[in-house]
Amino acid sequence: MPTVKFNTALIVGAGSGLSAALARVLATEGIKVALAARSTGDLAGLAQEIGGATFTCDASKRADVDKLFADLDAGFGAPEIVIYNPSYRTRGPLIELDPAEVEKSLMVSAFGGFLVAQQAVKRMLPKKHGCVVFTGASASVKGFALSAPFAMGKFALRGLAQSLSRELHPQGIHVAHVIVDGGIKSERRPEPPGKTASMLNPTSIAATYMHIIHQPHSAWSSEVEVRPWVETF
Repeated sequence: MPTVKFNTALIVGAGSGLSAALARVLATEGIKVALAARSTGDLAGLAQEIGGATFTCDASKRADVDKLFADLDAGFGAPEIVIYNPSYRTRGPLIELDPAEVEKSLMVSAFGGFLVAQQAVKRMLPKKHGCVVFTGASASVKGFALSAPFAMGKFALRGLAQSLSRELHPQGIHVAHVIVDGGIKSERRPEPPGKTASMLNPTSIAATYMHIIHQPHSAWSSEVEVRPWVETF
């Protein structure tokens, strides 16, 4: 089966864990990777490892996103793959939530996804080639108590992904939403003793993203769920 060829990728909301795993697997395929985050200081080592580039960007701000893509155009190249990872959580009882924090949750989790997708797709449409993947969570489909703002943002991001997939798939742009349903293993969040594979391995999640990215046109996924084998749902 032929593999869909991509040359450039952008990961927004880059950091350790899933973003780093994605950056590494993309780089192993010879794809140039740009890493964008509000703060890029801790990305220097990863960028050097993969031969990538870093860009400072608050995805919830239109001016930052516009500048990010202008900077990419000026040297790195327009990304053919865009992965949107940012999200923001604020927790608490409804009557105690700070409206400013709730607004931030919506802006980072959902509005930023719109801004990034809009700029990316403007560059993909002339070639009818590209892939945009949004990172969702359990809260994309299930609102938990004391976590309304996160659910609001993730539900909105899922709605954006569904609308864009229906609009853009016929135009050659693959849009997909990945529901990460479970905790992601990291150095700061190891698996409990005796519970092997009870958390999602970021490298395993990245493998699913790459499968989506390389799907042939005749069998595109618009949404995929990943969860540990012991996760309830």
